[in-house]
Amino acid sequence: MIVIIGNGISGVTAARNIRKRSDEPITIISAESKYFFSRTALMYVYMGHMKFEHTQPYEPHFWTKNRIELLQDFVEHVDTSSNEVHLRNGVRLTYSQLIIASGSKPNKFGWPGQDADGVSGLYSKQDLEYIEERSPNMKTAVIVGGGLIGIELAEMLLSRNIEVHFLIREEYFFNGLFPTHTSEMLMKHFEKHHGLHMHYSTELEEIQTNNENKVTGVKTKTGKQIECQFVGLTVGVTPNIEFIKSSGIEINRGVLVNEFLETSAKGVYAIGDCAELKSPTPGRRPIEQVWYPGKFMGETVAKTITGEPTKYNPGHWFNSAKFFEIEYQTYGMVHNELQDGQDEFVYQHTEDEVLLHFVFEKESRKFVGVNNFGIRLRHPVFNDWLLKESTIEDVLTNLRSANFDPEFYKKYEQEVVERFNTKFGAKVQLEKTKWWKQLINS
Repeated sequence: MIVIIGNGISGVTAARNIRKRSDEPITIISAESKYFFSRTALMYVYMGHMKFEHTQPYEPHFWTKNRIELLQDFVEHVDTSSNEVHLRNGVRLTYSQLIIASGSKPNKFGWPGQDADGVSGLYSKQDLEYIEERSPNMKTAVIVGGGLIGIELAEMLLSRNIEVHFLIREEYFFNGLFPTHTSEMLMKHFEKHHGLHMHYSTELEEIQTNNENKVTGVKTKTGKQIECQFVGLTVGVTPNIEFIKSSGIEINRGVLVNEFLETSAKGVYAIGDCAELKSPTPGRRPIEQVWYPGKFMGETVAKTITGEPTKYNPGHWFNSAKFFEIEYQTYGMVHNELQDGQDEFVYQHTEDEVLLHFVFEKESRKFVGVNNFGIRLRHPVFNDWLLKESTIEDVLTNLRSANFDPEFYKKYEQEVVERFNTKFGAKVQLEKTKWWKQLINS
């Protein structure tokens, strides 16, 4: 029997792809929920746009039809000497092959009061239920940490007319990832949201509580106090591997794996947020706690387990998110500062919240990557350009072919090309591509 610990995108993708290639029994174990759901949709459940059952990509009968057994329980120990998984309810499952896809858990850094009533992250179904239960008594909330989950939580709470204070230790929002010009655009966007108070260069000192251990406020390292009834801790996540520590499987920050996603234990693999690659692809991190790599890992390990040993190759980096109304995508590697031998072209619309940040090599003109905000661009098109090592001029010439938006949306390509030509003294001419040809080609 193949046992999979974790029913997130990594574990479920592995199970689906194994079933396509093998009839061996499969069991997925998860303590969080019985059925796989879209984690990024939790905010929309809170905001009333959907019910929780709508976040489940597959109907309950899907699992029976595909002969995938689902167990809702905690895994307390993995015994690699006997090939057993020990569950909290006392059951011991024997595996032929084991996939650890246990995901991650929110970071805590030892702040006084961090375990009080009224403190939560936004990661699990249980977190959503916890926040929902306390929302009727919330007037003011404080969110700590300037990442994407923090923005989602802020949007959720504002939808209930809860005042939100956002503590960010950096001078600029997401400055560790975005250049200053990008951070400034997002910071201006945040100012438009009534009830959202951004506190930059501000760190949490302690969470204050009453004699019932309920949150009453926070104190920052500058001594400022903010009264509140809820504190959201969104300062990143760490691999969820506590139950692995007694197994003898080699770990570091995550479960260490080779290029085939194999751990140090025979027949045991690790994928997704909890996996740490010993030799990551150049330019990529050993742990990538993002939806897309997790899915690719699930697809890869399924091939290896079913007799087709396959090295994990994530390809070119890409990701997507939203900052309130501003959609964000990134293709290729765009750092917050230019690397040696690189140049950049930044297009920012004077009125609309649209920004495109292209990076390319100075000498070869090879396109390296793009961050785009406020306009959707097609992943297959940009991935093809990256694979072909297209020049920045080739990319801009054919930029219309990458436009994801419907026919009647406002287009910016002509102005983008004109500004590029002005800045670099170039003579790029935009290729005329019909919108329906874009759909066919991609």
